[in-house]
Amino acid sequence: METKNFSLKIENKEVNEIIIGQGNFTVKTIEDLYEAVNSAYAGVEFGIGMNEAKPKLTRKKGNSIELEKKASELALKIGAGHVFVIVFHKAFPIHVLNAVKSVPTVANIFCATSNPLELIIAETELGRAVLGAVDGTSAEKIETVEEEKERLQLLKKLGFKK
Repeated sequence: METKNFSLKIENKEVNEIIIGQGNFTVKTIEDLYEAVNSAYAGVEFGIGMNEAKPKLTRKKGNSIELEKKASELALKIGAGHVFVIVFHKAFPIHVLNAVKSVPTVANIFCATSNPLELIIAETELGRAVLGAVDGTSAEKIETVEEEKERLQLLKKLGFKK
């Protein structure tokens, strides 16, 4: 069988914020991801889905049944082994990303975004793999002085800059 490559659209109207990555030892990783996200930012609501190669199922965990369902459905739709999906509300990726990356069994982060998203996926006889992510639309110009001021004001408004 030849390798088949395709893109999988993930509409972020389905979710709010999303982190997609890959790890190993799924039965432990999903528990560690739960603890990492839950303790990283007070009030975050989230769900995690992670695909396990054996016994070929999607594990799920979260503090929101709705988000747990969305995350596990997206992980299953992606179908790649050891890939995890974290969907969450009431926080930005910047609030939880370092905690996720610090989990010892996390091998890779493909994206952390609230943008429209497409995953580039390869499929072989063995299974699927995420090759990368198309995160949002392409840039068309370099920011102006006014746009830079607006960016800095937004950072202040969100509490990331004084």
